[in-house]
Amino acid sequence: MTSPLAASKAPLSGLADVASRPLASVRLDDTDRRILALLAEDARLSQRALARELHMSPPAIGERLGRLERVGVIRGYRVDIDWAALGYVTGYLAVTAMEGADQSEIMRALHLFPEVQEVAVITGSMDMLARVRVRDYAHLRQFLLEHVWQLAGIQRTETFLSLAELPSKENSVGLLGPDDEDAVRIPDNPA
Repeated sequence: MTSPLAASKAPLSGLADVASRPLASVRLDDTDRRILALLAEDARLSQRALARELHMSPPAIGERLGRLERVGVIRGYRVDIDWAALGYVTGYLAVTAMEGADQSEIMRALHLFPEVQEVAVITGSMDMLARVRVRDYAHLRQFLLEHVWQLAGIQRTETFLSLAELPSKENSVGLLGPDDEDAVRIPDNPA
């Protein structure tokens, strides 16, 4: 006979399915770090421009970029939109789930809304924190009333609007420190 606890799904059990999987640390050499720093400053740099800057051949840069992409260090090349210039306001939506609610389902549902930029499960008195972009108070009201508060499993929310922000900084140069002896070396030809 199964116990009642075994029959019901634990509220946090589905988070492993939606949470990004931590990758093994990747060892970078100075050239890899320099490539990442240059791309962090301008993601539109061509392989030829990177090669000139690093005194390497474009094919050698291409091989390094391909390797960094395959192992997941470079996840993509994106445009950085200034949402404030378009009239949007940044907000943070703290979510508390009902006892027993499947938090992975709430997380997935929130992430589908175009207003939601990112969702994180957090420690502390709330269960999740979502960064949202809305045009104005009316848009925030509509977003909460017609979308968020219609989701099953949400007990309460708390909204925080940003009054002032510094631009997002590209901190990769500062974080790309010396080699970590415990890190895993990038294979030359990962499978």
